[in-house]
Amino acid sequence: MAIVEETRPKATSPVAEEVRAWLASNWDPELTVGEWWERLADSGWAVPTWPEEWFGRGLSGDSAAVVSAALREAGALGPPAGLGLMLAGPTIVAHGTDEQKQRYLRPIVTGQEAWCQLFSEPGAGSDLASLQCRAVQDGEEWVVNGQKVWTSGAQVADLGMLVARTDVDVPKHRGISYFAIEMDQPGVDVRPLREMTGRALFNEVFLDDARVPDDALIGGRNSGWMVALTTLANERAGLGGGGGGGMGMGMPGRRAGMLERRVGDLARGGGGGAQRALGSRGYATMKRAADAEGRTGEAVVRQSLATLYSLEQISRFTMLRTKASKAAGRGPGPEANTAKLAMSRITRLCRDLGLDLIGAKGMLAGGDAPMGGALQEMAMFAPAVSIYGGSDEVQRNIIGERVLGLPKEPSDDRTTPFKDLQVGTARRG
Repeated sequence: MAIVEETRPKATSPVAEEVRAWLASNWDPELTVGEWWERLADSGWAVPTWPEEWFGRGLSGDSAAVVSAALREAGALGPPAGLGLMLAGPTIVAHGTDEQKQRYLRPIVTGQEAWCQLFSEPGAGSDLASLQCRAVQDGEEWVVNGQKVWTSGAQVADLGMLVARTDVDVPKHRGISYFAIEMDQPGVDVRPLREMTGRALFNEVFLDDARVPDDALIGGRNSGWMVALTTLANERAGLGGGGGGGMGMGMPGRRAGMLERRVGDLARGGGGGAQRALGSRGYATMKRAADAEGRTGEAVVRQSLATLYSLEQISRFTMLRTKASKAAGRGPGPEANTAKLAMSRITRLCRDLGLDLIGAKGMLAGGDAPMGGALQEMAMFAPAVSIYGGSDEVQRNIIGERVLGLPKEPSDDRTTPFKDLQVGTARRG
C-alpha cells in the first residue's frame, strides 16, 4: 500500500475569494507583528466565528477553516496563539458583560495582552471543583489567597483566568467564582516548573493578598463553575485538534517579545518544538523521519504510519463535528473529550514510532541528533499530553457519563457544604 502525503484542494468558496482579495491589499511582511495583528483584528478575519460587533464576522467553523487555509496559502501570519484567543476570548464572548467585552476582547485579538489559566491546584486537578483558593470581597475589590499549579505561560501573561472559592457554606460546585486577574501585581508570585525537556512551559503561581476589581468578576458571584465549563470545553476542543495548549508561533503580550518583530520573518519561520511535531503534524513528522532513516519501505513502519495517518484523519473529522456543534450554538460537547483522548493516543504512537525509527541515536541531543533533536523532545513531552487539559482518566469518565449514560460514582460532596468536606489539605475539625 502506498503511503501518500495528504493534499487538500485549494479553497474556492466566496469566503476564500474575499479573504484572498483582502490579503492582496493588506498583507505586508514589512509590518511589525503588532501592526499586522491590529490590521487583522479590524478586518474580522482574525476570529471569523466571533460576532461581528466583537471583531468577528459571524461565520461558521467550516468558513473559519477556509480563512485559515487562505492565510497559510498567502504565507501570512495568523492571529495570536496563546490561551487568550483559545480560551479567554470565547469564555468572555459567552459570559462577559458588554463592558468586559470592550475591556478584554480587542487586546486578545490584537495580541497586546497574553492570558494564562489559573485553574489547577496541588489538591484540585482532576477534581477541579475541590479548589481551595479563596477570594474574599473587600469593598469594590476581591482579595485572593491560594496556590495554582501547572499554569502554562504564566511567566509572560498579563492576565489570568482565575477560579476561586467565594462561598464555603454551599456545595463545592456552587461556591466558585470566575475572575480576570492582573498578573503584574505584588501579590502574584510566578515560579517555573522545569520539565525533563529542559524547558519551563508550566509554572506554579502563589497568590498572597492579590487583588481583583469587582468589575473583573465574570458570570456573577458563585456562578463560576458554569463559566469554567465553557473554558474547559474550548480547551479540550483546542487540544484535541492539536492545539498544543495554545503555545505556538506568534505568542501575544509584551513580555513574549514578538510584537515588535518583522511579521514576514515570523510567518516564514518554523519552531514550536515538541508541540509542533505533534497534533495534525504527527504523521508528516514521522514520515519525514522514516524517509531520513531509509526505513519507509519496511512493512512494520508502513503499518505504523498508516495507523497514525488514519487516527489523525479520524481526529480531524471529530473536530469538524465539534466545530459544527459550536456553529449551531451548542458549544463543544463530548466530542471534544473524545478528540482530546484521541490526541493522547496519537502522541504516544508518535513517541514510540519516532524513537524506534532512530534507534540508539535517540540518546543524542542537540545538533548531533536526527531532526535537530525534535523526536527526543517530543518523546519527553509526550506524557504531558495525557495530563494537561484533563487527564485521560477524566476524559473517559466524561465520555462514559455523557455519551454512554453510565452512572456517576457515589458521592455526597454534591450536596454537602464545602466547609464540611475533606478535600486537598483541608480536614474536618
